[in-house]
Amino acid sequence: MRGERKLSELLPGEKGVIVRIMGPTTLKRRLMDMGLVRGTEIEVLRKAPLGDPIEFLIKGYYLSLRKEECDYVYVMKV
Repeated sequence: MRGERKLSELLPGEKGVIVRIMGPTTLKRRLMDMGLVRGTEIEVLRKAPLGDPIEFLIKGYYLSLRKEECDYVYVMKV
């Protein structure tokens, strides 16, 4: 889809809206249980020096994910 980016590609300070989650069913379920659902806005707060983990602000709480997990989440940049 045009304009879609992996969540891991956003830079600190950028925001995106989740458009889809790919990957194994168990991983998709775990990510959705943490609040990563389609239509939700997510903001990148900071990345570790080597890019892993990445801290986000989503639905009013802080969430840290590994880069590998972020590669399964696709967003439209806001």
